[in-house]
Amino acid sequence: MKPLTALVLAGTRSGGDPMAAAADVGHKALIEIHGRSMIERVVAALAQSSSVERIIIAIDAPDLLSEHPELRAAAGDKSLTLMSTGEGPSATVAAALRGEGTPMLVTTADHALLQAQWIDEFLAACPADADAVVAMARREQVQAAVPDTQRTYLRFTDGEFSGCNLFLLARPAASDVVRFWRQLESERKKPLRMIGRLGWLFALRYRFGRLGLAAAIERLGRLAGGAKLAIVEMNDGRAAVDVDKPRDLERVLRLIAADSGTDLRR
Repeated sequence: MKPLTALVLAGTRSGGDPMAAAADVGHKALIEIHGRSMIERVVAALAQSSSVERIIIAIDAPDLLSEHPELRAAAGDKSLTLMSTGEGPSATVAAALRGEGTPMLVTTADHALLQAQWIDEFLAACPADADAVVAMARREQVQAAVPDTQRTYLRFTDGEFSGCNLFLLARPAASDVVRFWRQLESERKKPLRMIGRLGWLFALRYRFGRLGLAAAIERLGRLAGGAKLAIVEMNDGRAAVDVDKPRDLERVLRLIAADSGTDLRR
């Protein structure tokens, strides 16, 4: 695989983010965890991967990051650029794809635990013939690594899985996947229309626990213009942990402190 562009999604929900307000920072991505902002930690992990050549941060207010020189330091010798977000994550990814092409690695600014080792593990496991690949972790792996976490799991006949905020858009057909994602995103407040697009039989099989993960991936690929989708299961359940809520932040603070030997009582 040729060197990758990595895209970091750092959009803010409409109306602002309560976590950023509580931390008194201009953006959720700038919340500090043991002296480093979340976005700085994500950029550093990407920069440490030998597969990543260039890093792009998509943020709704790029000027916010111009006052943080430590961000460029975290990128090391890797190119680091900023772009404005679109109207939702899928629109942002679509815009980045138009400008950069594939292959593109996509992650999020609140993936504060991200490690270069996970990135390399994920990329090494991606099937060579896949157009788009999603990293996921089994419930068992997540619970073993972070017993007190509360994640959202997709339930299939062959297990329960949580997303890991790590995606590879490997080949040009991935643009069809992003286009389909945009259609679903536009209908997120219209569940009946969304179900109709996915197919009622498909939805019912999932609802009643009769849908396998492979069958789900194959169906979604067909709906996305015939693209070949794949799943990579991550070995470390911590890869499924991001920072959506204050309890997530407390958990990540504890996990990073444990890794570094920091005493939180000080």
